[in-house]
Amino acid sequence: MKKRIIIINGPNLNLLGFREPDIYGSCSWEDFFPQLRDAFKDSAEFTHFQSNSEGEIIDRIHQARGSDTPVHGIIINPGAYSHYSLAIADALAAVKIPAIEVHISNIMARESQRKTCVTAASCIGMICGLGLDGYRFAAEAILSMNQEKSENGY
Repeated sequence: MKKRIIIINGPNLNLLGFREPDIYGSCSWEDFFPQLRDAFKDSAEFTHFQSNSEGEIIDRIHQARGSDTPVHGIIINPGAYSHYSLAIADALAAVKIPAIEVHISNIMARESQRKTCVTAASCIGMICGLGLDGYRFAAEAILSMNQEKSENGY
């Protein structure tokens, strides 16, 4: 059975490939997402949501919990919201779906205000600085974690 993974991207990530390519790369999400889906076509089913609105991101996190079809993991790049959105952190904690936070750039090597991630505390892990590959690594971690659970019964 394929695992369902939702990818939620926050503010300005709709501009990937155009926005500051020296930091975020030149590949657009529209070019990358089909490649990601193809790489995991036998093991995962991905859906994607992007919003520049904090409330819409929270609503989508809540919807993941209420889905008739189980969601096995959330990959979230909250963008700048990661640095101050307790509301997104609370939503992630409330739904009890394993989440991994991804940042394309190495936020620890950037401005000091980007080094605090309040949303990461509600996630099982965080990946930063590995470009779009961070999404692939997050998917691998979620699939691996779910495999361990099914094999070990926990």
